[in-house]
Amino acid sequence: MNRKAVPREVLAILLAAGLDLIGEPPVGWHPVVWYGKLIGRLEQAAPRGRLAQLALIPIWAAALVLPPILLIHFLTERICLIAAPSRLKHLLYALIEGGALKPFFAIRMLIDAGRAVRLPLEDGDLPSARLALQSLVSRDRSHLTGELAAAAAIESLAENVSDSVVAPLFYYALFGLPGAALYRLCNTLDSMIGYRGHYEYLGKVSARLDDILNLLPSRLTALLIIGLAPLFGGKRQSAWRIWRRDAGKTASPNAGHPMSAVAGALEIQLVKVGHYTLGNNEKVVSPADIKRAERMVWWVGGVAIVLCIILKAGRCHDA
Repeated sequence: MNRKAVPREVLAILLAAGLDLIGEPPVGWHPVVWYGKLIGRLEQAAPRGRLAQLALIPIWAAALVLPPILLIHFLTERICLIAAPSRLKHLLYALIEGGALKPFFAIRMLIDAGRAVRLPLEDGDLPSARLALQSLVSRDRSHLTGELAAAAAIESLAENVSDSVVAPLFYYALFGLPGAALYRLCNTLDSMIGYRGHYEYLGKVSARLDDILNLLPSRLTALLIIGLAPLFGGKRQSAWRIWRRDAGKTASPNAGHPMSAVAGALEIQLVKVGHYTLGNNEKVVSPADIKRAERMVWWVGGVAIVLCIILKAGRCHDA
């Protein structure tokens, strides 16, 4: 790839970011929704043997997901070879590549989900806040106090800015659309079947793959939260201290990194009763803290897009 390829790569990422500001694609056209339906079908057809469960679900899913993504990649590369003005080719490339990339990350959707919890809490409507939390957390919400509901929203915003923004952009920068698609597939597999019990073996590979794939993005997200803390009303030194102290307190090897960093930045305590306590109990967690966490998502997501552009442009230059 030559230097002329750099503008089209940058344009594709900027287009995807612009589409994200508009919102998510319709449910029927959303690849991640398709992944969920595919995983559900594969789960129903899963064999009983442990070895088969360990290996076949991720392989089947990847085999079905990769062909359309590789076809899109092939089409974008063919566009670069057609006899047409460079600007037209770059625009066509950006429209296809950027449109295909957008569903794999979600900044605006996270902000909207946080706001949906915050506004009822500001109005004192705890039942509506608990209901809105269903888009962010899977835990039992029926007994959450207003403070615990606010904490749960902030935890989820921090974890998801890593899983749903930084990580897919990280893998897109390294491996293009196939990297972003396979990451989101693995992340969806983990969220649906990556747990113990009846599906222990069915979800074991997915859970371990997701842990491995998020090792770097989760820590990068924590560092971004720390570095950007003053821009969303947080404190950098506190974020660093709590991150270093509490990042390993969660069962997940990755989730504790962005969550502890945001707990320190906002100088609050994030508690999942019976599981973990992150940060210091310096003040009551309030809707105002959710609003600061929403700003955190904007800043971290925006910088992640810029870093993706820089890394992608650098790789194109080297090629």
